[in-house]
Amino acid sequence: MEVLEMDTAMMVSGIILVITFVGIFTEGVHGFHRAKFALGGAGAMVLAGQYFGFYSPDLAIESIDWNVIFLLGAMMTVVAIMIPTGGFQMLAYRIADFSKGRLFLLLAMMGTLVTVLSLLLDNVTTVVIFGPLIILICQSMKVNPIPYLLAAALLSDTGGVATLVGDPPNLMIGSAAGIDFNTFFYHMGGIVFVAWVATLFALKFIFKKELSQKPVLQDFSQQEEMKDPYTWKVSLIVLGIMVVGFIMHRTLHWEAWFVAGMGLTLLVFFGKDVDMDEHFADVELTLLMFFLALFIIVGGVEHSHFLEYIGQFILPFVREDLLTAAILLMWVAAIMSAFIDNIPFTAAMIPIILGLEQQGVNVNALWWALAAGVGMGGNGSHLGSTANVFIVTISEKLAKDEGDPSLAITPGLWFRKGAPIMVLTLIICSIIMTTFFGFYSNPSAAIGL
Repeated sequence: MEVLEMDTAMMVSGIILVITFVGIFTEGVHGFHRAKFALGGAGAMVLAGQYFGFYSPDLAIESIDWNVIFLLGAMMTVVAIMIPTGGFQMLAYRIADFSKGRLFLLLAMMGTLVTVLSLLLDNVTTVVIFGPLIILICQSMKVNPIPYLLAAALLSDTGGVATLVGDPPNLMIGSAAGIDFNTFFYHMGGIVFVAWVATLFALKFIFKKELSQKPVLQDFSQQEEMKDPYTWKVSLIVLGIMVVGFIMHRTLHWEAWFVAGMGLTLLVFFGKDVDMDEHFADVELTLLMFFLALFIIVGGVEHSHFLEYIGQFILPFVREDLLTAAILLMWVAAIMSAFIDNIPFTAAMIPIILGLEQQGVNVNALWWALAAGVGMGGNGSHLGSTANVFIVTISEKLAKDEGDPSLAITPGLWFRKGAPIMVLTLIICSIIMTTFFGFYSNPSAAIGL
């Protein structure tokens, strides 16, 4: 095999990549939103690529994974239509009423609801919906909300790994590797279920003292009225149709974004008085622009052959021991994702794995290891996912409003509670992947069942 030598194009693209990612990962220090650095890096990559002859605006557009962009945008809009109906609030209050003051049951049921929703709606959306509701319920019952807020984030982070649409990195991996909805769930569903159950019972042990509190019983049945039951019911039907569409999208020769787009179209036509301008305004355009910029940056690095240059040093190790390489990737991905956002890390790893595949390596196990690592690693710290950051933010606001600092989830508190759960789930995933390595390394994994 011909050995690649570092050239000017590789060096320039690598420098832009490093500077941009350092800016993204340190947004809390310099105060610039990560999307600003991503857009700046994307612009610099195109200009440098045009000057040194390895990239252009046309190639930048081709580098964007529009399947991911359109799928995220459609799902965000569906959720924006569902939230004002009051359906999610009704579910939360019914669970609180059913628990009858049994705090672990409340935690388990609320965590299960958030997880189930995270299988279809990304985990950021689910905690944005249920975080404030959890605080209201806990305040009514006069119990500490920290265990329930942490459970919502930790269980949704874990559960979201199971499906193609449950977490943005999954979308990126599935789209790049050609993995469909069924194949993703078939390979990740079991391993995530075991990790999820372990997380739930670890939470019972970690919050043993808080869950032994005596709550003030409340009747939540009076708070179940929905503002728009018709649109809520239509939304549930549309979600059901979308699930069927995701399951059959390979057979129908439809991309996942088209299934989500069809669902959105049905909802805007059959929902009651759906205001398109209002709901499209609720779409997180900043996140979508962040994705667009990341794809452009990584595309430039790829066209400069810098990632191929890096890959040639990894290639011998992967060829020598694929199992060890997969487990190592899982742990490195988890540790990196615990302290930096898992989206840019995933974006950087995908072309490296694709480069190994082009050189004849069976990379199927690496895809599953990457998905498990970036997903489980999100539990390790408050910076591990956007969902975590939101939970910390609303707990800090609660502590400030109540004048009680103990109600805030500090970085130290999150690390003490979340890091052991991250390690536990990684050990479980490592054991399962080692035991069933033939299943995860099967070359047919990326082409459907």
